[in-house]
Amino acid sequence: MKILVCISHVPDTTSKINFTDDDSKFDTNGVQFVINPNDEFGLTRAMWFKEKQAASVDVVSVGGAEVEPTLRKALAIGADAAIRVNTVATDGFTVAKQLAKVVEDGAYDLVIAGRESIDYNGGMVPGMIAALTNANFINNCISLEVDGSNVKAVREIDGGKETVNTAFPLVIGGQKGIVEESDLRIPNMRGIMMARKKPFTVVDPVDSNAETASISFEKPEAKGAVTLVSPDNLEELVNLLHNEAKVI
Repeated sequence: MKILVCISHVPDTTSKINFTDDDSKFDTNGVQFVINPNDEFGLTRAMWFKEKQAASVDVVSVGGAEVEPTLRKALAIGADAAIRVNTVATDGFTVAKQLAKVVEDGAYDLVIAGRESIDYNGGMVPGMIAALTNANFINNCISLEVDGSNVKAVREIDGGKETVNTAFPLVIGGQKGIVEESDLRIPNMRGIMMARKKPFTVVDPVDSNAETASISFEKPEAKGAVTLVSPDNLEELVNLLHNEAKVI
């Protein structure tokens, strides 16, 4: 079984977010980048398939040289090889088209992507990859089992869960639940040293036009001052909740 895990290079959630060029571009200065959490859950599940079912696991990302440390971390976690598509990730369709070419060239059975990245939260790329490669697709996947060429998956739906059977080739949009947070792996020194010797390929992009463009971004409004109410003044508390907070 050949597995490809798509890795997004995203800001750490603890980083302070700012924008430049009239709030039209993300300011990367001083920002720490990490593996997209949804992708990390998928990568961890891929490691399980590697160890239990002798699968091969490659990782791929679209971007410039700045994404290489993130891919190196994925190699240190246990992936066999890394691929970087040498182009800027301008929009979801461009990214999906680049990844679809990698999928087709590598003849992968299973493509594991996060259901969305935590930077732009587009949630478009996994479905687009499936459409461009004529693969089966399961989104919001929280469980994945493989028996030969048969695949059993569980995905979240409104108000519950759905169990589905499908077959390769398959693209999934994974999330927390496909493994638990306690299962996530931290690279050890041996993994970091081995990662330096693993294949790392940089490929040229295919022609693609961006179908969408970000016009502007807006930060949430600053939180207002806290109003303290005496425990003995319930009438004032009710008045504030009703007339100012408008929650009752």
